[in-house]
Amino acid sequence: MPMLATCLACALAQASSTAPLDPNLAATDVRTLDRVVVEGTRLRGVSAFDTPASTATIDLRDGAEGSGADVSEVLRGVPGLLARNRQNLAQDTQLSIRGFGSRATFGVRGVRLYVDGIPASMPDGQGQLSHFSLAGGDRIDVIRGPFSALHGNSSGGVVEMYSEDGRAGDPWRVRATAGRNDSRTLAAQLLGEGAGGIGYNFALSRYDTDGWRDHSAARRDIANLKLHRDFGERRRLDVVANWLDVDAQDPLGLTAEQARENPRQAVGVAHQYNTRKTTRQQQLGATYEHGLGDAQTVRVRAWGGERDVVQFLPIPPAPQNNSALHAGGVIDLDNRYDGIDARWTWEGALAGAPFEVTVGGNLDRQRQHRRGFENFVGDALGVRGGLRRDERNTLENADGYAQAWWRFAPQWSLLAGVRHSEVQFESDDRYVTGANPDDSGRVRYRQTAPVAGLVFAPDDALRFYVSAGRGFETPTFNELSYRADGGAGLAFGLQPAISDNLEAGVKWRGAPGWSLEAALFRADTDNELAVARNAGGRSSFRNVGQARRQGAEAAFTMPMGESLDLQLAWTWLDATFRSDYLICQGAGCTVPSTVVPAGTRIPGVAEQQLYARLDWRQGPWSAAIEGEALGDVTVNDLGSEAASGYGLLHLSGGRDWQTANGTLRGFARLDNVFDRRHIGSVIVNEGNGRFYEPGISRQLTVGLQWNWDRMR
Repeated sequence: MPMLATCLACALAQASSTAPLDPNLAATDVRTLDRVVVEGTRLRGVSAFDTPASTATIDLRDGAEGSGADVSEVLRGVPGLLARNRQNLAQDTQLSIRGFGSRATFGVRGVRLYVDGIPASMPDGQGQLSHFSLAGGDRIDVIRGPFSALHGNSSGGVVEMYSEDGRAGDPWRVRATAGRNDSRTLAAQLLGEGAGGIGYNFALSRYDTDGWRDHSAARRDIANLKLHRDFGERRRLDVVANWLDVDAQDPLGLTAEQARENPRQAVGVAHQYNTRKTTRQQQLGATYEHGLGDAQTVRVRAWGGERDVVQFLPIPPAPQNNSALHAGGVIDLDNRYDGIDARWTWEGALAGAPFEVTVGGNLDRQRQHRRGFENFVGDALGVRGGLRRDERNTLENADGYAQAWWRFAPQWSLLAGVRHSEVQFESDDRYVTGANPDDSGRVRYRQTAPVAGLVFAPDDALRFYVSAGRGFETPTFNELSYRADGGAGLAFGLQPAISDNLEAGVKWRGAPGWSLEAALFRADTDNELAVARNAGGRSSFRNVGQARRQGAEAAFTMPMGESLDLQLAWTWLDATFRSDYLICQGAGCTVPSTVVPAGTRIPGVAEQQLYARLDWRQGPWSAAIEGEALGDVTVNDLGSEAASGYGLLHLSGGRDWQTANGTLRGFARLDNVFDRRHIGSVIVNEGNGRFYEPGISRQLTVGLQWNWDRMR
């Protein structure tokens, strides 16, 4: 056992790249690489640098010099990732990775989300970022591509958000910002260690805005509590609880002409029907990790919560009155979900070389009560009326997985894994009338998804890798909810999208502050899930055959003297359909007859994306200049309309004042310095031609943050 422990210590030191691979290298050549292990791999001895996938870590500990109201503010510099603030809190941030998730009309699809290890994606794959507290954040880890067998039901990758661990002596913080349109944030973080060695991080925040566009006022309250206790001998317990309360008006999209005429307007039906959404969520989770001897670790994680949504849509009374199958203009969703994940990890040696393996499984369950109501009572519009839909939906998911890492030679390592998923959707229709038949039913999906990656390390500062993996993406309940043919009941004919991914890349770490990562990738998808129609806030989906997403990414950082740091990120993405399919064109069309030819661009995806940031810090002063550019984005299947590309410039700065009891920081940020009109996000295949959600004009945000050092 002592010999095994010694070998294990050597292997971990080698895997984390804190020691040269070549024993003949001088000690002065040793470089410090990543400060964290990217948890998306869930392998303890493998750093992000040694992972055969494109990864990124965003440090949140210093706080962004902006409003802190939207996570898109801190995700701009990740290549391959597009996070778009829709200026519409009713629909949440629009997030896609390598084009996966671009079809989502609200929330996040195709990307697996976690907050403090607890899934922020529902068991059906529908996720949201709204309940993550930036006020209490520590970091965000991103893996691009499905290159972790330890996550399921996603194709684009993984985004994991983490709150800080409270330690003895940590400061408490209060932060306030104010900006245009009467936008305000107020946040507080209590961070530290209490009695019995229990670390705590309690963060509260409120965001209020009158909205940049008409009819887009919103309020969002978040509370997040993270507790942890280290028991020694690799034993640790984490408990996480969070609460979310959102009330938001929905301004809907605009046509191209409306966006040119007045980008701040809301369409008339948004006012007429008072389109809006309320969201309430409560969630509780716990993780216990227990070391068994020197080489084994068992980890058990359990969670549960509820998320309730009420949304008012601008659907006129006439189609609701004229169709016995119409589900109404008010959506009322009650979601209850829970799950458990258990895994065992062993770290040792295989054929005399460092080896680590993780085996586990998880069970997820989602119970949804979906009701639809008329959005009128008599002549009154935008109010809850009679019941038009009532069903109980259940999803059960069971996965088993294994993943292993092996440094089989001094300069070579292999990461390989497999995950088998079984997902069952079931619907119990409780709204059955003479004109509305029983639409109950069920469907089961199953898939085995392998992943493998090979890393070559010629020296301690350079890595080359190739990897391959399969993504498995089932339809969500929201995508099953409305059939493309307009019929009642769930769209059980939808099939999961299966993506085969290939990637080759290079990672380099030079002197402190210098880094370069670049990758080429291709993802071929069968049964691509696409928007069939999106009208009045209601979307239907279908499978359209084959699609391909291929491209290149690069990220580069370098210091420019003692006070300046440069960050660059670039993405080229070619996303196209590879098979012909038919769509409906024109009002009243019920039989698809218009051909979308192979080679047509996938809507919602930009071909080019560029980001640059120059940071300056001198004593208590800091400043930054930030630029972002995005290519044009098609908005419908035929590519007949597109949102033009744009380039924006942002400025920020701040100053720290040291006091006897802590640090006071004042800061300001000026977004869109040249006040350029642009389309911030798009609604793919919007049935009324209202594809466009304009981006914000020039906006100044100012703020103060007080870090109270309680130990002084």
